[in-house]
Amino acid sequence: MGGMKEKLHTGELYLPGDEEIISEQVVCQDKLYEYNLTRPSESEKRAEMLRDMLGDCGEGVYIEAPFYANFGGKHCHFGKMVYVNYHLTCVDDTHIYIGDYTMIGPNVTIATAGHPILPELREQLYQYNMPVHIGRNCWIGAGAVIMPGVSIGDHSVIGAGSVVTKDIPSDVIAVGNPCRVMREINEHDRKYYFREREIPWEELEKNG
Repeated sequence: MGGMKEKLHTGELYLPGDEEIISEQVVCQDKLYEYNLTRPSESEKRAEMLRDMLGDCGEGVYIEAPFYANFGGKHCHFGKMVYVNYHLTCVDDTHIYIGDYTMIGPNVTIATAGHPILPELREQLYQYNMPVHIGRNCWIGAGAVIMPGVSIGDHSVIGAGSVVTKDIPSDVIAVGNPCRVMREINEHDRKYYFREREIPWEELEKNG
């Protein structure tokens, strides 16, 4: 069983029930448990706890409780001003990278862990992990599922309920199961923010 912990981040098959892995994981999950017991009014306490829990925590990161993560967020790397709505699940058995200003809707799952298709190996509880990269200024819609090894480019929007099984490029809107590129972000999006509602640019500029 020796050396299993080293395989968390290599993509190799390993046994997640290894004692060294479990002992570290429990410490991380205890911190997450305490985070989920905080009150909404305890924003400064939450921010301090996130800086301790997360692998990287940029300025202004805000995660609504409850938040769930296999390693308590230890393998999550959040850029600045990332906003996360309720019930984010990060299967962070290996690293998850989220860029600055990205927004994540409620009930999103980001998974890095996989299990072999071969039944005999699953019966022995083997697992492998592949990192996930989400770019800068993305919007991940409610209920989306991001699968192991996926990369999502900067500025892209993932539609609600999508299951992202393959890489998504930058500057696109992608939707569906499996998630596919619907179109590029374009000049239409500079005029309208929702259906026929026009962006009030002059008013927005007055607001700074």
